[in-house]
Amino acid sequence: MTLSDVTTAELHELASRYPQARSALLPMLHLIQSVEGNVTNEGIEVCADILGISAAEVSGVATFYTMYKRRPMGEHHVGVCTNTLCAVMGGDLIFERLKGHLDIGNDETTDDGKVTLEHIECNAACDFAPVMTVNWEFFDNQTPESAIEVVDKLRAGETVQATRGATITSWRAAERVIAGYEDGLVDEGPTAAGASLAGFEIAQANGWTAPAYGDTGDSTSTSTDDGTAETKEGAAEQADTSRAETETVIEQSPAETAEEGKDD
Repeated sequence: MTLSDVTTAELHELASRYPQARSALLPMLHLIQSVEGNVTNEGIEVCADILGISAAEVSGVATFYTMYKRRPMGEHHVGVCTNTLCAVMGGDLIFERLKGHLDIGNDETTDDGKVTLEHIECNAACDFAPVMTVNWEFFDNQTPESAIEVVDKLRAGETVQATRGATITSWRAAERVIAGYEDGLVDEGPTAAGASLAGFEIAQANGWTAPAYGDTGDSTSTSTDDGTAETKEGAAEQADTSRAETETVIEQSPAETAEEGKDD
């Protein structure tokens, strides 16, 4: 498959966004995936030519990061977090149940081409463990049953809504967004919930607010009512280094001192 003129023009446009063109390689590879379904040899060569680097350099990046795929992907990418917390909260069980239900292994695609299943590392959503993603959108607090329900709806072409995020489109569409081309769904669905908002809700209930940007308070005061320093200068003045200094002196026992006296 030959890249279209439109895709090639978009690759050039991505490269033009950065002071150093090669900084655009990551989004360019995501764009290749959105069109080709994976990082192809042609895509590697085109990126290398546009950026003025070797195909080996591009290939090194494409094989280093796990979000870049060298094999064709399914319509949807389903990732189950099996990192420590998610694993003990049920992630391992969810992954095993999905493998059996879909009759595929890790990094494999269903016969109908609808779902590629992968166990993934931490998605920074530990407060919602166990977590699953579909095309990198979050599905929180999953169970084997709820995960199976999600993949069944995906295979049936039904509408699926992420727990925190947009309505699920496709893996290729998500890759285009990651490349830097908006799909207009950025504000669809909640982006924070539950445990992520606990601190904010406690602060609201107690009337706590953060200082305004640039507000350093009363510059004449270097400490709070309890004596704690508010500035770096005040902290330096309060710091007692005398103990640390004395602890760096090697103390000798009376016996060692007497022994040294004999040498004299």
